[in-house]
Amino acid sequence: MTERDTTIEPVDSFRDRARRWLRENLPPATEHFVGAFDDAVWTRHRGLQRTLFDGGFAGICFPKEYGGQGLTPVHQRAFSEESLGYEMPLALNVPTLAICAATLLDLGTEQQKRTRLPAVLRGEEVMVQFLSEPRGGSDLAGLITRADHDGGEWVLNGTKIWSSGAYAADYGLCLARTNWDVPKHQGLTLFLVPTTAPGLTIRRIKQVTGSVEFCEEFFDDVRLPADSVVGEVSGGWAAATTLLHHERAAVGGSSPYLSGDQAHLGGEADALVELARGTGCLDDPSVREDIGAVRAMRIVRDQLIEHVADAIADGALPPAAGSLVRLLGAETTWLQTDSAVRIAGTAAAIGAADGPGTGQVGIDYLFRNAAGLGGGSTEMARNLISERLLGMPREYAADRDVPFNQVPRGR
Repeated sequence: MTERDTTIEPVDSFRDRARRWLRENLPPATEHFVGAFDDAVWTRHRGLQRTLFDGGFAGICFPKEYGGQGLTPVHQRAFSEESLGYEMPLALNVPTLAICAATLLDLGTEQQKRTRLPAVLRGEEVMVQFLSEPRGGSDLAGLITRADHDGGEWVLNGTKIWSSGAYAADYGLCLARTNWDVPKHQGLTLFLVPTTAPGLTIRRIKQVTGSVEFCEEFFDDVRLPADSVVGEVSGGWAAATTLLHHERAAVGGSSPYLSGDQAHLGGEADALVELARGTGCLDDPSVREDIGAVRAMRIVRDQLIEHVADAIADGALPPAAGSLVRLLGAETTWLQTDSAVRIAGTAAAIGAADGPGTGQVGIDYLFRNAAGLGGGSTEMARNLISERLLGMPREYAADRDVPFNQVPRGR
């Protein structure tokens, strides 16, 4: 143990202190958080984040010089476990804290980190990702939103889509093409964009579930100063790789940069027990088998999260190992959601969304496929596992090493 390590508060002491503080300062959770769709929710969660900051429990794994606590992932897990029964600023976890702020911590300039990270940890600023494009599919490196250098500024033009919570954000991390004369991965740059910038229009997208969390963005001659670059100019793919590592960790549940946690979408095994009891089928042996399978899967998932997170932190596994957690997390969610539908039966379709879980089960099922898409598709996760962990040959790509302006594109 280094001299610096001896100054870190023991985990047991930290857990006891967190338990007392939570009991005295935060209200109990009254419902399962499923998204943030109105100004009141965002205002509430920003306020909760400020309460954590003032109490010394915001940004547990962020360095002290940027407003955090300078502690370890083990401390974060202890706090998350103690906070499960309390109302927490969960809307700020993804993508603000676990993805965007974590990426800025890794790649931002000292000025960017000292300005933006404390504001995020105080709940004053929300950050989002501007990555996917309408015609891009899973080929993130094939994006065509462009950033042209004009004097001392950059000028952005293009379109982004599926940006979660962008309507409520203050800043976005935007990946754009700054060089068209090199292969696609080599000509990208990551920018920090204020959502109030002139020329940026944000529109919300209504989904089949009724959710309007996702947005699309239109960049029309959005001008940014030179110091908006995150990382290196034309080094955007390395920056995007870092960001996607944090995204996979966040989606999979292994990120250390959170403000509390919650059960994954689909419900824990005890929620399935209550669902079965409410629908009168708890004594059905097949229902009990479903509940047991979900319980076992969840235990395996939680143990994998801890194992992979610790191994990545220690350097025993590369960051790409986060794809293991991301993949099993999706499969766990699918199993939970599918089991809930089987248990609820027709009540999943006709029950009220605010009733005893049955109507919400149906709504969750409509959103089921999102578990296999957020943070990169499960198919991409399997590719990363095979190529970067198992050393299998890379998938063929016809545009590899071809200057991007020579790559044929659909009209």
